[in-house]
Amino acid sequence: MTYDVDRIEALLDEGVRDKVYPGAVWAVGDAHGIRAQGTRGVLDPDEPDVPMRADTVFDAASLTKILAVWSCIGALWEDGALDLDQPLGGFWPEVTGHPLGAVTARQLLTHTAGLPLRAQLKNLYGTNREDIRRGVLHEQLNRSPGEAVEYTDRAALILGFLAEHIAGCPLDQLATDRIWRPLGMDSTRFGPLPNAIAARCAPTEFDQDTDTHLKGVAHDFSARLLGGVCGIAGSFTVLDDVALFLRHMLDTATMLEQLGFGPTWIAESLTVQTGPLEPARGLFWHPAPGTRPGDDIWVHYGFTGTGMWISPRQHRWAVLLTNKLFYTRDRQPLTEVRNTFRAFAFD
Repeated sequence: MTYDVDRIEALLDEGVRDKVYPGAVWAVGDAHGIRAQGTRGVLDPDEPDVPMRADTVFDAASLTKILAVWSCIGALWEDGALDLDQPLGGFWPEVTGHPLGAVTARQLLTHTAGLPLRAQLKNLYGTNREDIRRGVLHEQLNRSPGEAVEYTDRAALILGFLAEHIAGCPLDQLATDRIWRPLGMDSTRFGPLPNAIAARCAPTEFDQDTDTHLKGVAHDFSARLLGGVCGIAGSFTVLDDVALFLRHMLDTATMLEQLGFGPTWIAESLTVQTGPLEPARGLFWHPAPGTRPGDDIWVHYGFTGTGMWISPRQHRWAVLLTNKLFYTRDRQPLTEVRNTFRAFAFD
């Protein structure tokens, strides 16, 4: 297995020069570990002498949907505690008799549940956590379940609530006990982060309320509204931890007994589950842009500038962590970098 490190680092250097992001941390590898890695740029442009480091802590943003929600739902499924195809109203009293009761967990995982497309939690439900939970679980659907593939943060939020209901504990505790601790992901946790850890965190967007860039506090407003812990976002992680997670996905034979998800869940998730509907989706994962489902390269992104790819067929994975939100919410410049990085990592 070979990687063109020079081309990858030249690509990422160009992104630094073009102010797509202040800095980047990357790695490619397989089931045995990291095969190539590097860091480019700086942690914070306001401190140009402080380089980006391999142990920089990143706001994972929507990678939380994989690192916490997808993995925990997989654990519960493999425990036999969850039937993906049973309507939620048949076993979850909170949604029985409400529109969400007709939806299945599989439809949530494939973004075919027909949910409203925007979260808008504060505007719709206020700032009380229980009011938000009740509002989200009792909301009208946007369309009939199974009709279309439409990405929405609400799917992960609801699945996070569902995981808490089934497991009888908060999502952060469930993810720590069933996924992160068994895998040795010791630097992955939900925020807000303690000051000592936040100091190593890549800053994201400028926050008008605090007159500074966010560090150690989730950028995602829904996560902040819900105290830092929710299915949408809120977790923080480092390169080595994401590498451990992806390594496990390629070699579950090394799985400890208490770890929640294994090869059956992974194979189910990295298979198109949406039939003729477009865009094609697995379970939360989706085929990487610029590839076909048959290429077997799957991806999930985070809005802060994070991303991870995996290909069981090629027996490899890749991670690219950036803090692009320091500069802009414009997705296009990073989209181009991501697609080229993926092409270099999976040639």
